Amino acid sequence: MPAARVLIDGPSELVFDYAIPEGLPVVAGCRVRVPLRNKTSQGTVLALVEPQADLGFALRPLHSLSDPEPLITPTLLEAGRWIADYYGCSIESVIRALLPEAVRTEENSAKIRKTVVLEKDPPPEVLAKITKRAPKQAAILALLAHAADRRIPLADLGEGASASVKSLVKQELVVMIEEEVRRDPEADGVEEILPDTPLLLNEEQAAALEVVLESLRTPPSEARAPILLYGVTGSGKTEVYLQAARRTLDLGKTVLVLVPEISLTPQTVRRFRSRFADIQDQVAVLHSNLSQGERFDEWHRIRKGKARIVIGARSAVFAPLPDLGLILVDEEHENSYKQDQIPRYHGRDVAVLRANLEGCTIVLGSATPSLESFQNTLEGKYKIVRLPKRVDGQSLPLIRVLDMRLEAKKHKGGMAILSDRLRVALEQRIAKNEQSILFLNRRGFARSLQCPSCGQVCMCPHCSVALTYHREDERLMCHICGHQAIVPKKCPECRDPAIALQGFGTQKVEEVLAKVLPAAKIARIDADAMRKKNALRDLLNAFQARKIDVLVGTQMIAKGLHFPNVTLVGILNADIGLHVPDFRAGERTFQLITQVAGRAGRGELEGEVIVQTFTPHSPSIQFARHHDFDGFAEQELEFRRQFEFPPFAHCAMLTARSTHERRAEFTLQTLHRRLSEDCPPGISIGEPLPSPLVRSHGQFRFQLMLRCMKARLLTRHVQGVLGKITLPEDVTVVFDMDAWSFT
Repeated sequence: MPAARVLIDGPSELVFDYAIPEGLPVVAGCRVRVPLRNKTSQGTVLALVEPQADLGFALRPLHSLSDPEPLITPTLLEAGRWIADYYGCSIESVIRALLPEAVRTEENSAKIRKTVVLEKDPPPEVLAKITKRAPKQAAILALLAHAADRRIPLADLGEGASASVKSLVKQELVVMIEEEVRRDPEADGVEEILPDTPLLLNEEQAAALEVVLESLRTPPSEARAPILLYGVTGSGKTEVYLQAARRTLDLGKTVLVLVPEISLTPQTVRRFRSRFADIQDQVAVLHSNLSQGERFDEWHRIRKGKARIVIGARSAVFAPLPDLGLILVDEEHENSYKQDQIPRYHGRDVAVLRANLEGCTIVLGSATPSLESFQNTLEGKYKIVRLPKRVDGQSLPLIRVLDMRLEAKKHKGGMAILSDRLRVALEQRIAKNEQSILFLNRRGFARSLQCPSCGQVCMCPHCSVALTYHREDERLMCHICGHQAIVPKKCPECRDPAIALQGFGTQKVEEVLAKVLPAAKIARIDADAMRKKNALRDLLNAFQARKIDVLVGTQMIAKGLHFPNVTLVGILNADIGLHVPDFRAGERTFQLITQVAGRAGRGELEGEVIVQTFTPHSPSIQFARHHDFDGFAEQELEFRRQFEFPPFAHCAMLTARSTHERRAEFTLQTLHRRLSEDCPPGISIGEPLPSPLVRSHGQFRFQLMLRCMKARLLTRHVQGVLGKITLPEDVTVVFDMDAWSFT
């Protein structure tokens, strides 16, 4: 008899073999209860294995199954093993990603509602007696008689109804049933009027859809190349998604839709629910803002096949959809698809892997494709489909680049937040009852608090960054670790009372707009303003309903959103993120400007974009100004090729961190020396250096970069060295394959 290899729940990552009792249907992916020491623990069956013949003792048997069916499909389990091997992490951490906490713990369960159902209408003489003797019971009977399906939840009958209902049950007039109730994350959302029938496709859209349908028709046994749908902003990529999804459902298959930000989820859900109104209850949502109960309900609806379309952020790539036919990855270039905690997987890449394992079609969509995906099309690994024009003949917005160095001279060296050109443009839009968006990728009121006398800056005591001033809270805050401090009235160093604010954030912009445009209705979207659940969705609904004239926000509003009445977009301080020690800095700046600019002119009116920058001649800004992705890609790819950066090599980051600076540095130097010894050919190892953000959350950080053409060769070499070295207790080493952040 085979044994079950079980991964025990918990941080210790224990794996043991257990005997399978006769008749217990145990398979890989099952959740089981097992004996561990003197208690019962839960775990996940990783595989069925042949027990070792020379053990010398009998394996302890499993107690029971936690669930009657396996919660992890064989395909997802295979994907989990690939992730553990490729990214160099433990299988336990991957299982945690495959099975969310809401599903793994027994504390969560389905929500049960008691409902009163009218079993039969009482005879007139019986009703007369009840009305005279027990008017509350008569009122309940009347409500039930006029209710839909002759049933009403017990809670809706008001306080004190239980006793009356019990009496009616005894009289066999009503019955009490318990029914499972779905906790719908979008139940209280504002419904937007959207077309519920397919729109007429233009020539390019029809050609793109045909490529997807051809892939859908390909037999599962044959390889299907991923499809890169490169369409300019407003080119109708979503309509292609919707019609491809409909064809997939017609084939009896299911659909997975990935979006990079939670802010994009509400609009995407509304579009799909509107188009698929006939199966609206079969659209499920998965993202980190769900409550534990909502996540439990959605996950099990998906597993049981009650949801045929799943829409969600990065972790939704593990949704247990049966008969998966189509995966849509919107805004595939976004760095938010990269997980920054163990396991450090990339959602887009795992989606491509899953499509290959499931034998289904995958479409990667973007107006600014990642250079990794674009290079795959040049090498023939992916198919590319282009949508070069906006739908209905709309023109791309005119992008104007303003040199803020000249604007600063007008203010005699002072801080210029809004240029005269942008201010006038905002006034014109308000006069025409049109809407505007201002984008600034920095929240808070002021970037820092600095003394003009001694130059002292209020720094975070735990991180090597300046504290940001937040006026609403009257606090200095660290955007890395969350530390808060009282705003000093004098310089802590020299006691000069002239300590002043430097720079600006979204709160400051909102305040300036209120003064410059007193009649305008202004709102702000950033992490500070969106703390309450559903706050983001409600504000976007208000903007969609034209209750807001100007929307100020961070990257939460930068992509994917569709507001036809927006004709002006202002990008403030476009240089943020351009001058950082990261080889992707130029690519990210180009993508961000292009994506934000794409929010303008999506309706019948022409759009205008004003980019305020101190480096107007940057190639990233100039290529974005002319909507020239191919020109930017050609130049940037040549740079990457010369210096052997992705997509021409895999790039990993090894980071050592500790509260003791010297220990972190010494540990990384030791690792560097060990990695260099017997290093396989083809691996390039950089020098151990302090991280650009040298201190974070009270820990000092040192890092080294590794590059190699073969990812697994690099991962196995690093894991081999880490497995042979004993780290100091207070030093943590992190390995990040295909690293996306270098700070």
